[in-house]
Amino acid sequence: QLQLVESGGGLVQPGGSLRLSCAASGFNFDFYAFGWFRQAPGKEREGVICIDGDGSTNYTDAVKGRFTISRDNAKNTVYLQMNMLKPEDTAVYYCAATDEYYCSGPERQNYWGQGTQVTVSS
Repeated sequence: QLQLVESGGGLVQPGGSLRLSCAASGFNFDFYAFGWFRQAPGKEREGVICIDGDGSTNYTDAVKGRFTISRDNAKNTVYLQMNMLKPEDTAVYYCAATDEYYCSGPERQNYWGQGTQVTVSS
């Protein structure tokens, strides 16, 4: 069964850290690019950060220097390390996969996870 399962969301204070995980199954993990997208209430879903099949990464300016994406092909898992979190990072975070090998927009993703809530608040 093809699926992506996110975990690791929660409530954190501003300046804190969280690590999200995305466990993939049912497809050839090594040849997919993975991205993390987020959607805040009343806003459109936006791309945050992604990693190509060869390990190259791309990210939006809003998370530069704070978020890091990595992949463990042996465990079929993608990670999002979020540091120095800000209230504006509050959103539902989604993991997505595309078979295009390189990072691409939300409309080109083949699979989506169910999302995990991240709330940054004091």
